[in-house]
Amino acid sequence: MTKIQRKNRVSAGAERPQRRYVVAGQAVGVAPAAPGLHLVATPIGNLRDITLRALEVLAGADLIACEDSRVTHRLLEHYGIATPLTPYHEHNAAAARPKILARLAAGKSVALVSDAGTPLISDPGYKLVREASTAGHRVEALPGASAVLTALAVASLPTDRFFFEGFLPAKQAARQKRIAALAPIPGTLVLFESGPRLAAALSDLAAGLGARDAAICRELTKLHEETRRGDLATLSCAYAAGAEIRGEFVIVIAPPSGDGDAAQDVDALLRGALERVSVKDAVGEVALATGRPRREIYQRALAMTKDNDDGAR
Repeated sequence: MTKIQRKNRVSAGAERPQRRYVVAGQAVGVAPAAPGLHLVATPIGNLRDITLRALEVLAGADLIACEDSRVTHRLLEHYGIATPLTPYHEHNAAAARPKILARLAAGKSVALVSDAGTPLISDPGYKLVREASTAGHRVEALPGASAVLTALAVASLPTDRFFFEGFLPAKQAARQKRIAALAPIPGTLVLFESGPRLAAALSDLAAGLGARDAAICRELTKLHEETRRGDLATLSCAYAAGAEIRGEFVIVIAPPSGDGDAAQDVDALLRGALERVSVKDAVGEVALATGRPRREIYQRALAMTKDNDDGAR
């Protein structure tokens, strides 16, 4: 057990460890953080991507609520911070939340962090924020690293309007249904995905969204950072053929742009739907996803089935 870890085992009634952080070998003393809940963004990979204000709050807080203490210990050890930790994640949130609220009610300062990036973005926390604010406690956010915004910035795709989806469903049928619902959104799409599921997800995205440009961002800010750009079909083939899938991924997909692209999207959605369901159900699914008239979708479906029949002869 390291010195920092021993300090982090200080009980609630024991004397608080020294409030400080260390940068470039220099110790910086900090004042106690203000009472309340502090939402602190932490690095998504490179440990230097943290603000001085975040370090001050992490060092000055009475308690840090974190997803995985092992991950947060690494950050605290790097900066010489000895603030005690308590787990707060999706599996224990219901039990842990009242304890954190009790600390806030006692006038303590609590910093909430995720394993990486900005808290509450695809991570637990919004219920804690809601209950803390409802109870009248101070809640403040300390901005910083975000995988969503970092990927959006490097993707070379429109940034004026975007929709963050998070993770697609793991099961194919549910994933395809969700992709159909995302198809008409008039903005750039940003998704998270795991390496083992990436090829399957890209295959369904290519079938469901048509020939849209996209970027696959891997290991952002880390040593092996990589961004691949191309249309969804090309990227799908690359990962099906064995492109590197180790690490964490963000998928950024261009919005539908123009009538020609919209028609391609409808056709792509129809092809995917007709492989799974009847013509009637496919028409209903695509009409709901795109907002286009059912009659128009039905005519396209008839043309496709006719083309398929003619090709089979």
